[in-house]
Amino acid sequence: MANDPSTSTPKATPKAAAAREPSYEELSQQVDTLKSDIRRLTDSLGDYGKARGRYYQGEAQRRADHFRDEAQGKVDEVETYVHENPATALGIAAGIGLLLGLLSRR
Repeated sequence: MANDPSTSTPKATPKAAAAREPSYEELSQQVDTLKSDIRRLTDSLGDYGKARGRYYQGEAQRRADHFRDEAQGKVDEVETYVHENPATALGIAAGIGLLLGLLSRR
């Protein structure tokens, strides 16, 4: 039973072992390929990050323009109201000034 061929493992010959091990040149080529892949991946990620940055910069500029236009519209509305109702505007301004004065004393 100790010499049963079905339980014994085949022994590798030196020639068979050498055929399975990659050579220095093959390993060097694989490392070069890996470096190239990493470089391309890094470039792709950099390009993606730049594109997203440009997108968000444009989006922020668009929103800033929108809010600036909206604020300018409100300023125009207040100016029109003050010109049309100077007494009411003066009363509102005096009331706000009085309220701020009271709050600042505390």
